[in-house]
Order: sequence, then structure tokens, then C-alpha cells
Amino acid sequence: MNAPRDLLRQIVVISAVVFMLVAAAVGTGAFGGTPVQDLQGGALDADASLLAPATPAFSIWSVIYILLIAYAIWQALPSQRTRDRQRAIGWLVAITAVLNGLWLVLAQFTTLPLTVAGIVLLLIALCVTFRRAVTEPGRGVLDSLLIDGVTGLHLGWVSLATVANTAAWLTATGPADWAAAGEIVAVAVLAVVAVIGVGIAWASRWRIAPGLALSWGLSWLAVGRLLTEPQSVVVGIAAIVVAVIVIAVPLVGTVIDRAAQVSNAGA
Repeated sequence: MNAPRDLLRQIVVISAVVFMLVAAAVGTGAFGGTPVQDLQGGALDADASLLAPATPAFSIWSVIYILLIAYAIWQALPSQRTRDRQRAIGWLVAITAVLNGLWLVLAQFTTLPLTVAGIVLLLIALCVTFRRAVTEPGRGVLDSLLIDGVTGLHLGWVSLATVANTAAWLTATGPADWAAAGEIVAVAVLAVVAVIGVGIAWASRWRIAPGLALSWGLSWLAVGRLLTEPQSVVVGIAAIVVAVIVIAVPLVGTVIDRAAQVSNAGA
């Protein structure tokens, strides 16, 4: 039952995604605002720090937005209204969409530290949402794509974006002598990203979407460090290594898991 609450959830999800899209339009300068790369004195641009991915990496937002739009439409269907998985996931997806849009508002109108706080909140919300998607298994292609896929891609990309956003803040506000240790710190952070990527893969039973988004962003981070400013061969190579790790681990884990299932079924 709880039909009124279920209908409210569907409306809230649609409203949250609409807010996110409007905020994205403002963030890209479509309504006359300043594009993200020019905000905060250029601190959020692709050349702002050693851990900033090259500009093409951000095209993944288009994929995430399209999938979130598709999810908002799909979950609004009468057949989805009272599903237990939609009840478990819908409110959380709405929160992540609002926080996604809020980050763009913070970047446009507030300060760099507040953007870090905003993206950390988004990351926490995505961790909770993705964990719920793992513990509340779905069925069929649409469940896999529009719940597991979109939340996984969103989580993977925002994990790296949180690193880039924090690095942009520290680079812009830290003392000049921090630059001497920049490469060492960047490589150490990338090592932590590798651990996080492997941890997400293991905790999610080898779901591939988070690693795919992480690997995408890390690959473009490598391109940025090897081909554009600020250049760093060491950081570029480290990013390539981590990109391979975070996508290879869930792929190998999936193969091993499937092989074990086949073996057990034949026993």
C-alpha cells in the first residue's frame, strides 16, 4: 500500500532531476552564468592541479545525466510505483540529484571550500545509494542499467571528482613551497584511489560501473599530465597504472565469480 507516499516519491525524483538539469545549465553558462572551468579564479579548470583530468573527461556527465533522466521517467511509470526496490532506492537517487545540482550552485555563487564540502556530501550520498542498490538486488536489464549502472557510474566519477576538487582547493590556497612535494603527494593520492576502487569493486560484488567511471577519469588525468599543463610524467604513468587496476579488478572478479557459479552448479 502507501500509494500516496509512492506517488510523492516519484514526483520528488522527477523534481530533483529537473533541478539538477537546471543547475547544470547554469553551471555551463547556458543562462548567462560563468562556465565551471572559469569559476573560482580558474581553480576548477583542467590545468588547475596535478590531479585534474583533461577536459574531455567531463563528457561523462552527459552520460550520467541521460541515464538519470531515463531513470526518472522509468521510475514514474505506474508499474514501478509500489516496487520494493524503487521504494528503497528512489528517495536516495533524488538526494544525489539535488546534491549534484547543489554543487554547481556552490561553485557558481560561493567559495572553493564550500564546493569541497558539497562534493563530499554528494560522495557520501552516492556511497549509501550504491550500497543500497547492492543489498537490494534487482531484476532485468533496466534495473541493471538505470539503478546499478547509473549509481555506479555516478559514484565512480564523483570519487575521482572529489579528489580533483580537493586538490584544486589545496593548490589554490596552499603555500608555494607545497609545490615541491606535489608529485609525491599526487602519486600517493592515486595509490589511495586504487585502494578505494578495489574496495568498491569487492564490496559491490564486482560491479563494473564504478571502476569504469574511475578508469575513464584516470585515463584523462594521465592525458592531462602527459600532454598538457601542469605536466608530470610520473603522475601520468601512475594514473595509467591505477586506471588499469580499477577496471581490471572488477572484470577479473566477475570472471572468477561466474566460473565459481558454473562449477558449483555442475557439482
